[in-house]
Amino acid sequence: MYDAEDTVFLLPGPVKMHPRVLRAMSAPALNHRGPEFKEILTELRELVQYLFGTRGDVAILSGSGTAGLESAVSGLLRRQDKVLNLVNGKFSERFNELCGVFATPTALTFEWGRPVDPQRVAAALEEDPAIQAVTVCWNETSTGLTNPIAEVAKVVKEHDKLLLVDGITAVGGLEDHFDEWGIDALVVGSQKCIAAPAGLAAVALSKRAVESLHSETSFYTNLKSHVEGLAKQDTPFTPAVPLFLAFREALRMLQEEGLENRIARTRKLADAARAAYEAIDVDLFPDPRFASNTVTAARYPAGIDDAKFRKILRDQYHVILAGGQSQLKGKIFRIGHMGICSLPDLAAGFTGIEGALAAMGHEFERGAGVAEIARRA
Repeated sequence: MYDAEDTVFLLPGPVKMHPRVLRAMSAPALNHRGPEFKEILTELRELVQYLFGTRGDVAILSGSGTAGLESAVSGLLRRQDKVLNLVNGKFSERFNELCGVFATPTALTFEWGRPVDPQRVAAALEEDPAIQAVTVCWNETSTGLTNPIAEVAKVVKEHDKLLLVDGITAVGGLEDHFDEWGIDALVVGSQKCIAAPAGLAAVALSKRAVESLHSETSFYTNLKSHVEGLAKQDTPFTPAVPLFLAFREALRMLQEEGLENRIARTRKLADAARAAYEAIDVDLFPDPRFASNTVTAARYPAGIDDAKFRKILRDQYHVILAGGQSQLKGKIFRIGHMGICSLPDLAAGFTGIEGALAAMGHEFERGAGVAEIARRA
């Protein structure tokens, strides 16, 4: 029987949460316009700036990461504005669809599992100088691939375009140089690398982006009002107070660990996962040179059925992970190793992965994957 408290939880988000974060949501009701909540917002603003590595303007919205993306697009672009969307997975595809609601999008597509090519981005911008903005999914969760964000940002900056970035499974887990790279809007979701509950999004903005914000095409996700509100210790609408409290506690924990240490630990977990898959003869899905440090996607060995594999994992080993999406459904499976995930979590997960694969006929040296993880303890 499934028991949420006795499960190795390795989804690529939402992720495992610490008891401190869960307890933070049990506080009595607060007046969200009172002095106590203003103090919470002051602290949260500083913690979010720490997370993004910037002293510039930030916003926190009640809503998923998609709400953060929508606020950035609707607040910085207008219907007539041309935007170039770099698409190489499910979430960048969704970013392109979102832009179609508020602007005039063009998709520059790449093979799923292959990185965005900065040279093709440059060529597209030179071909159509009227393009005003570029979007990219920094860490494409659907394929376990990290796009070369620094190189893409350099090209976009050279062409003087706005750069809007989906950093939902990147910020807090991957090395981030927001100001140095020249990103204009960077979005993160609370339930990924920060290890807080789902339901909040945070956005970091460049000075140029703040000056470009408008209020013409959105109301609840009006980014301008959220930025201005947070700067004044306020929110434009009723905030999800328990989620704000949990978000604060998760960010406190990140700051206690140290952002650089969190990123280094996430990298160590990714290296361990990749080594474990190699040891049990399971191939990565993306180009290994661009394999993500927060999410690992692997191809199913021949003869392994996705639904049966994940059912064995859930029922017999109490391990929860994700399958593939869209065109990759049934072809890959994905694990998240971000936030507060640990090497023991990963080892427990691979114990189940090895057991399920062996039960379904995949031949490999039992225990080899777990041994690779143990070597890194």
